[in-house]
Amino acid sequence: MSNPCPFCQQAAAPADSLRDHVWSFPHAVSVLGRWQFYHGYCVLFSRSHAREPDELSKAERDGLTESMWWMARAIREAFAPRKLNYELLGNQVEHPHWHVFPRLAGDPEHLKPAWVRIDREEGHPGLLPGLEGNQASRSATIATLKATLARLGAPSA
Repeated sequence: MSNPCPFCQQAAAPADSLRDHVWSFPHAVSVLGRWQFYHGYCVLFSRSHAREPDELSKAERDGLTESMWWMARAIREAFAPRKLNYELLGNQVEHPHWHVFPRLAGDPEHLKPAWVRIDREEGHPGLLPGLEGNQASRSATIATLKATLARLGAPSA
């Protein structure tokens, strides 16, 4: 494969080698998303490659969806967002994956998709630290999510 799938590469790697690894579920892997303006934002991707989710086996589809619900509950319990937004797109990476965006009280653009702000600010390097969060806060967020998932009894691979 000349252009390997980044999610397949991450799914095949040991969890402790993944940058921003949150949890390894039986059918999915969760990592902290880049855009921590949405505190607790995670990306959850299938362990199996497919272009579209309906190409996965029933067990893989069900496992991916169940994993997403576990992540949503952990994000809600850990960070108490006003609302969660869920997106399964695949426009940039053709591999089944969920984006789980916590929308916090005070979000000035709470009626718009998260991507509107990300797209607008991504082209301005001075604004990126506010969107991404620093490594110390990212590490603390990951630790909080891991502890919450463990307390909830989330399944692990």
